[in-house]
Amino acid sequence: MKAIILAGGSGTRLYPVTVAVNKHFLPIYNKPMIYYPLSLVMLMGIKDVLFIVNPEDLDDFKKLFEDGSKLGMNISYKIQEKPNGLAEGLVLAEKFIGDDNICYMLGDNVFFGHDLIKIMQEAKEDIERNGGAYVFGYAVKDPERFGVVEFDENGNVLSLEEKPKKPKSHYAVVGMYFYDNKAIEIAKNVKPSDRGELEITSVNEEYLRREKLKVKLLGRGFAWFDAGTHDSFLEAGEFVATIENKTGLMIGCIEEIAYKNSWITREQLLELAKPLRKTEYGKYLIEVAEGEE
Repeated sequence: MKAIILAGGSGTRLYPVTVAVNKHFLPIYNKPMIYYPLSLVMLMGIKDVLFIVNPEDLDDFKKLFEDGSKLGMNISYKIQEKPNGLAEGLVLAEKFIGDDNICYMLGDNVFFGHDLIKIMQEAKEDIERNGGAYVFGYAVKDPERFGVVEFDENGNVLSLEEKPKKPKSHYAVVGMYFYDNKAIEIAKNVKPSDRGELEITSVNEEYLRREKLKVKLLGRGFAWFDAGTHDSFLEAGEFVATIENKTGLMIGCIEEIAYKNSWITREQLLELAKPLRKTEYGKYLIEVAEGEE
């Protein structure tokens, strides 16, 4: 399985902050927003990642991650000329994906939970065995504001509704999707919506029509933030700060994950920590390397 992280878009929900800077570089507490979805991909053991970015942001992404080798990864980039919708990312990634299955993440969603990686791995393994697609549902008190998923006791999706007046469940569909390789061809046949975009919901609806769409629930004990709004951005930062200050352990620390995955050596980790040594982040990496975390 390969991963696509959609990090383009215009960031209009965070204006005026994002007039001059891509939202994915904004700090969720002590690290860029984009670190959080990347860290989940890494925790799943996926080394091959494609960032889909705006033309004007390509150099900044390359400055941040280069080719991924410093993390023991293979990181590529693809330009999305205009914000034409999430489903277009699947089409743009066709050459990168090849014959593999797909983990598709939105760059502005932050997740946290004890069994999160286990749940993601279960979806990944099911797709590798049986094909199909997975969405992930998160319980919200105001489902009428979101895309809502209805499902049976076996996790099979029965319906998807966008901002329904009478929601059939309290589970919102979050910015994380797993697909088999057929998603690329499905995305190619998606027609633009009324707002002129290729909607990821259309891809999911086609899997639903084929009875190949399942849902994994992120219930009690999980946190999800769509950090693309001012309030949620602030909440995400406060949440990460609280967890890290209480536990002394970092969320979304990509260098630590690369080291724990044995993708880089202790010496390489210390080398990555050097330019950061005056920060708490850098000091943390040094502690990890010295086994004192």
